[in-house]
Amino acid sequence: MENYFERQVQMLYEKANEMINAVSMLKTNRAGEKLEIDSSQDFKDELFSLVDKVNLSLMEEKDNFYGYFLFQMSREIRFDIASPTAINFKGAKYVIYFNPILFLTLNIKQMESTIKHEIHHILSLHLVRAKALKGRFSTLALNMAMDIVVNGYLNHLPPYASTIEQVNSKYALKLKPYETFEYYAEKIQIELDLQEKDDEGEEDDSLNNAELETEYDPEKTHDIWEYSDDIEEKTIKEFTEKFIDNAQKGILPAYLEDMIATLKNSKGELPWHLYLNRLMGTLESNKKKTIVRRNRRQPDRLDLRGELRSHKPEIAVALDISGSISDEEFKQAMKEVLSIVKNYNHEITIIECDNQIRRVYKVKAAADIKERMKISGGTKFTPVFDYANKKKTNLLVYFTDGKGEDKLQVIPKGYKILWVISGRGDKLSLKESYGAIKKLSKVEIKDSILDMSDVRNDGYSMTNQEPII
Repeated sequence: MENYFERQVQMLYEKANEMINAVSMLKTNRAGEKLEIDSSQDFKDELFSLVDKVNLSLMEEKDNFYGYFLFQMSREIRFDIASPTAINFKGAKYVIYFNPILFLTLNIKQMESTIKHEIHHILSLHLVRAKALKGRFSTLALNMAMDIVVNGYLNHLPPYASTIEQVNSKYALKLKPYETFEYYAEKIQIELDLQEKDDEGEEDDSLNNAELETEYDPEKTHDIWEYSDDIEEKTIKEFTEKFIDNAQKGILPAYLEDMIATLKNSKGELPWHLYLNRLMGTLESNKKKTIVRRNRRQPDRLDLRGELRSHKPEIAVALDISGSISDEEFKQAMKEVLSIVKNYNHEITIIECDNQIRRVYKVKAAADIKERMKISGGTKFTPVFDYANKKKTNLLVYFTDGKGEDKLQVIPKGYKILWVISGRGDKLSLKESYGAIKKLSKVEIKDSILDMSDVRNDGYSMTNQEPII
């Protein structure tokens, strides 16, 4: 049986190569379109028949959850993904994609692991969480960080898979196990910044230049996530829970139980600082073309020019100094703001206000933040919006307890708004907020104490399973 499976893999691999060789030259299409490689229905049927055999092998294992989960997913072939498999969310279900050139080089156990790998991304809500952090970290840092987390619970990985050992070795890092993917992303990003200072400010245009992929590329492994349906986090979480419920047919390993429990117990709402990070990613930073710098993704294409930033979006941070927010709350919040904004090349203006604007000043680092003025008056929101309307503001973040007018005397013009209500506040008094309202609260950090009952034989523990936001 094993020899027959291997012969089937070899036959399909040869057919896939014939398809590639039939393409006289590599062509690129518009963003999101597949390459026009003749993938006949017979080839699809044969490849997915082989996938069925892999799925049957998963079903025979004690953790058959993966097999039942895969049953619910749509399957497609794409030669332009830079990993054996990839997933996204389309048409109210998850779709798993196979690149035959990469998938067919794996043995059956590695094929199982790469399928499990994609399901782990789903259970960790990485499709949502990575989008929230886009811009704060590079694509490469995010991809490797997420893969470190999901691969930590897998055996029989392909040799090129991103693991904590592999990344530590490649980048001379000392990453600790059992941490969140945000922790890994930050540590990896620091090292990437040191190595690639001359690439700063260039646009990642991989999604605009779909190409045939015959080798694994960690920077492109999740590019296809960009083509997921644009739906609310709460909705995708509900769909994921439905997939999970249909896949639970028996006893689950401890690490899977914890992944699922964490997902189901999550609030399905982004904390204010991650929501702010998402808003930052939507602000336009105008760029100008340059012939001095080559295109980062295709340096050999001399006809493609690199890009430099030519505009810094203006970020206004309003602080209600009427006594509604403590110094500690604001200092901690500003650390979060500066941590996010430093990755974007934006200007930050602090506006201290109560029933009028008391002081306005620029900040670039935490050391620039001044002791706030000791004035305890009433609160009016209108003066800040009147000021923002007259300036070239792109985003206004307003820290307050929410108590003020019930109606603005001016209408906000052309900028995004994020209200952050302090721990002492309840809700925003305005009937029309003109923006998102989030609560100022501490982000929970899980205990790092090991529970030996959950330690797997490879040393990984679910006690430190990354939290899902």
